[in-house]
Amino acid sequence: MMSAQLAASAVYGNENASPREDATSPLWHLRAAQLLFDRGQLKPGDFGSAIADELAWRSDLGAVLIGKGLVRPHDFYRALAEAQELPFVDLLKEPPDPELFFSEDRANYAALKIVPWRLFDGHWILATVDTGAPQREWAERRFGPNFSFVITSPFDIFWAQQDHFRDFDNLRAREGLLEWKPDHSAKTTITAPQKIAFGIAGALYLLFLIAAPSACMVATMAAITILYTVTFTFKAVLTWLGASRKLDMNITDAAVAELIDAELPVYTVLVPMYREAKVLPLLFDALKKLDYPASKLEVKLVLEEDDKETIDAAKALNPPGTFEIVRVPPSYPKTKPKACNYALFFARGEFVTIYDAEDQPEPDQLKKAFLAFQTGGPELACVQARLNYFNRSENWLTRMFTLEYSQWFDFLLPGLDKLKMPIPFGGTSNHFRLKALRKVRAWDPYNVTEDADLGIRLAQEGFTIGVINSTTFEEANGVLGSWIKQRSRWIKGYMQTWLVHMRHPIDLWRKVGWRGTFSFHFFIGAPPLLHLINPIVWGITIAFYVLGDGQFSWLFPEPIGTLATFNLFFANLLLVYFGIVAALKRRYLDLVPAGLMQPLYWVLHSIAAWKALWQLIANPHYWEKTEHGTSAVTDRKLETIRRAA
Repeated sequence: MMSAQLAASAVYGNENASPREDATSPLWHLRAAQLLFDRGQLKPGDFGSAIADELAWRSDLGAVLIGKGLVRPHDFYRALAEAQELPFVDLLKEPPDPELFFSEDRANYAALKIVPWRLFDGHWILATVDTGAPQREWAERRFGPNFSFVITSPFDIFWAQQDHFRDFDNLRAREGLLEWKPDHSAKTTITAPQKIAFGIAGALYLLFLIAAPSACMVATMAAITILYTVTFTFKAVLTWLGASRKLDMNITDAAVAELIDAELPVYTVLVPMYREAKVLPLLFDALKKLDYPASKLEVKLVLEEDDKETIDAAKALNPPGTFEIVRVPPSYPKTKPKACNYALFFARGEFVTIYDAEDQPEPDQLKKAFLAFQTGGPELACVQARLNYFNRSENWLTRMFTLEYSQWFDFLLPGLDKLKMPIPFGGTSNHFRLKALRKVRAWDPYNVTEDADLGIRLAQEGFTIGVINSTTFEEANGVLGSWIKQRSRWIKGYMQTWLVHMRHPIDLWRKVGWRGTFSFHFFIGAPPLLHLINPIVWGITIAFYVLGDGQFSWLFPEPIGTLATFNLFFANLLLVYFGIVAALKRRYLDLVPAGLMQPLYWVLHSIAAWKALWQLIANPHYWEKTEHGTSAVTDRKLETIRRAA
């Protein structure tokens, strides 16, 4: 009965039932704010500062008030409806008619924040947060002159879309890439042609071993030795090139200071989480410190539907209206990339980034990324911020993790960027053009190292990638069991990525060139293989010195013997040195002694690699979750936030 009354009011109740020419005027928002002020729901000082920010940010006053947390979204949009003399509809109490939704209009519903609500005597009634020109023009194209508006809140629109398109969006999140380019999806781990190729190669190797065992073993050790040498040399070149800060897309503080907030676009932040209730206050504190207009920042907390604990914790923190909880329906695979793909359907920003629950990005990171995109040209699809750790000195494992990440993000990735080679992203703090991300169908939900794979796919589509001089600090995994789980997932994902893009090696070469193909093999493919081989080589080396070189010298005829000796002593020492240099570049002097213990860290990689290989065969899409909030440093940070609150 209530719906019928509201519908009749929307069509016949007042002169504003038809679209108005001045509906885009900021005067409506000012009138709504005045109503809230008159009722005591908006403080005088907040009213004045919001108007100043409206002018400085060039945003709707309502977006400013809600973004700064000065008013509740429902309160503002009720006042806006009253100011425009239009009905206000609570879509949770009066849901839209599901028969009126059309899947082909899905993108417009999200972009315009509008949904069809009722069809009354041939007249379409549309629930919207704005009655401006974009909404009117779309409605006229879609329904002709027979439509009118009712006002609702952005949350109601968001909820209605999640509710109605739940299964539709979930399917697209899982299968979008598979339907677009099946050969780029890791849903099938090894294709039939690859199985045949591996089978033939294995059979030929076995025949070689049977027919000429000595020659086969010598050839095998020669191939392994050369693989070590080429991989080491490649890392050395990247480290040498990456040693200069000039390789970054260096955005200066002066350039950031010159930015005009009014010219900044809407920026979407995705925060995928699962069972992360403990560290939520840390996340909220970090996001509040971001130097970006609150009215132009939309934060999507991407949570699984069954994760009631984290959902309730997020609600209890009472975030501003720019925060929205995206509830991801349960389905296989249960992975971070699938959750992000699902959330992407609700993103409205021109740019989008991902942060993990415990991340602490530098406050100006979004502005630096925006400036990088402005100077990088339309082909620049993503910029990767550096990652490092705030609990680096907590224990031996966190020290090793920090040394590794410092070398990775401060030397190796900038080196790849210098050589114009595809960059495998880290799992967080990568900033994308939303259009480019959607063009390549975002992340592969079946790949458990989805960002490394995405970097390769973007390169194949002709996009470029950069590294910016901004750092996100996060919690290093200092628990051995959790570290093994996390690292085995990463290595398994690299194995998946190599297998996927080697389905058509000639096509890969044609799209990314010889440089891209080389880096793909020796930055993506070779490391997992070397981690698997290492224990065998270590065993031979130990036996070589324990039993005497006479037992094994025949395996290493010259010049392979000299090359193997070079790898054992000089190359390994240089790898240790590179880790120490990475600590010095960050001025982490306390980590320098730990750098000498890196060979023990390599042993852990081999343990994780063999686990990864087993999972690749037995359970390729299983996502072993990284447990956050285990650090004492995190506990101290959370306690500081609680005291400040």
